[in-house]
Amino acid sequence: MIDRSYIDPRGQRFAAWITSAVLAGVLLTHSATLLAVQAVVFALGATGRSPYAALWKRIPKSPPSELEDKRPPQFAQGVGLAFAVVGTIGYATSVTTLGTVATAAALAAAFLNAAFGFCLGCEIYLLAKRTTNKGVTA
Repeated sequence: MIDRSYIDPRGQRFAAWITSAVLAGVLLTHSATLLAVQAVVFALGATGRSPYAALWKRIPKSPPSELEDKRPPQFAQGVGLAFAVVGTIGYATSVTTLGTVATAAALAAAFLNAAFGFCLGCEIYLLAKRTTNKGVTA
């Protein structure tokens, strides 16, 4: 039986590349619609149903050498969703600076994951977990 609580980290980097391209397109076009579509993708990813992950699963590849807990990346998708919603509101209401700053922040985080395998949202999740578990004995 496959343990669905763990995922292939290569899929996360693949998704981060696509996300980076979409967010770069948003910065070039200031498109509230494109950013709203990415927000939907983030929302799906936060619930474990990312269309980018579905695409990754269709690509022939060798089995992963390691797996990772799905909870930190799902949290990161939720953070991306928050930035995408703020950015969409900014662009849709002609507060372009708000849209640009929110989109650029999401792009920076996505690019860190894509290029370097550093998931900023995942690290925030793990830090929050450590902070909330302080003083708790196992």
